[in-house]
Order: sequence, then structure tokens, then C-alpha cells
Amino acid sequence: MTQQLQNVTVDKQANIYFDGKVTSRTVWLPDGNKLTLGIMLPGVYEFGTDSLEVMDILSGDLKVLLPGETLWREISGRGTFTVPAKSSFKLEVRSVTDYCCSYGAGAEA
Repeated sequence: MTQQLQNVTVDKQANIYFDGKVTSRTVWLPDGNKLTLGIMLPGVYEFGTDSLEVMDILSGDLKVLLPGETLWREISGRGTFTVPAKSSFKLEVRSVTDYCCSYGAGAEA
């Protein structure tokens, strides 16, 4: 994933989850696909997804438990993981974590 997004539209309204501990902004790409840019504060979270998601961790320290797996994956600094459509995943965020999430057909694996 590139470090800059060009020719995009950003929704001003934030997506706010878990009493403000996870927030993001939706970014619409020129081809109509979307991604979200956000921050997660330390905590334990579970998210559900309707479409395929590729989470690009830009900075932070966390563990992720993906669907069908029994071992938590560790990410410190940068990392990427993919979540299948129609599933849920768990996160244990240990420090403020900056992320970019791509969805569905527009997701970059």
C-alpha cells in the first residue's frame, strides 16, 4: 500500500466504536472502492465483517485472533492480516495503533 492517497473523498463523520476507543474515517477511492483510516486505543475488541477486509497496521502493538485459528498473531510496528467475509476477529491492542483497512474487491492483499 502506498503512503499517500490521491484524488479521494473523505467522509467527515467519524466511525466510532467501543465508546470512542476505536475510531476511523471512511475514504472513497476514485474507482468507488473504500477504505478506512483509524486509530485504536489499548483494549480488547471483537469485530464482525460482511466483506473481505485487509488490515494494514501502520504502527502499534497488538495481537489478533483470526477466524478458524487458535493461536493469536503478534504485530509490533507494521503488519498486515486478512479477514474473510462474513466472519469476526478479535484484537488485543496493547498500545495506540494506527491502521488502514481495505474492503471487498478493492482490498489489497
